[in-house]
Amino acid sequence: MASPPPREDVIHTEHWRVAHAFNSTLPGWLVLLPTRHVTAFTELTPEAADELGGLVRRLSGALERVTGCVKTYLMQFSEAEGFSHLHLHLVPRLEKHPADARGPLVFSYLSEDQARWLPEAERDAIAVAIREASA
Repeated sequence: MASPPPREDVIHTEHWRVAHAFNSTLPGWLVLLPTRHVTAFTELTPEAADELGGLVRRLSGALERVTGCVKTYLMQFSEAEGFSHLHLHLVPRLEKHPADARGPLVFSYLSEDQARWLPEAERDAIAVAIREASA
């Protein structure tokens, strides 16, 4: 079986898989997914829940080094149609991030228009850089 491309498997632990968002126009938009299907935090094993905090910290540092962001946003809603499973968004907020795309408005960087998505090669390069920076 072929390995998934870096953009789909930035980091993989026993309890979490990290991917670069496929529909992002913002470099470094990460999605953290449990390795087993759950729909709520309360369904995580204690080990998966404990691992999450360290993973978020490690990835936030990597995003700072790779994207130059001044902070990261961590969000979880899991209510969009087709995406009701538990997943978290870890998003770099750049210093020159426009005011109309800060906080929850950062979702304006996700697009249904595939022509606006970051190319796969760029997402792969960012994923490899994040993987290396998080080691």
